Amino acid sequence: MKIAIPTAQGELSSHFGHCEAFAIFTIEDGKIIKQETVDPPTHEPGSHPAFLHQLGCTVVIAGGMGIKAQELMCQNGIKVVVGVPPFSLEILVNLYLQGKLESGDNRCDH
Repeated sequence: MKIAIPTAQGELSSHFGHCEAFAIFTIEDGKIIKQETVDPPTHEPGSHPAFLHQLGCTVVIAGGMGIKAQELMCQNGIKVVVGVPPFSLEILVNLYLQGKLESGDNRCDH
């Protein structure tokens, strides 16, 4: 499993489409075995969901994400958790793996 988190200055980005980078966590046997940072493509409608799908990501954890992007993630077989608190990236991933990370208020208004 690969989990993607949009980041800005190394922390959770509040807006998915305008992130500086993605932190990609590779998971095996319920544990993080690798973390890497990748630069996103130029922000255009549908670019980020397709990019993450090509990387093999199956989950995105985000502070905020527009409805269209959420729909495109679903079409690409990627589960989305939005409105998460601004915890450290590793804590967010571990909460997700424990089944304790819940969606909150989407911090994106489009």
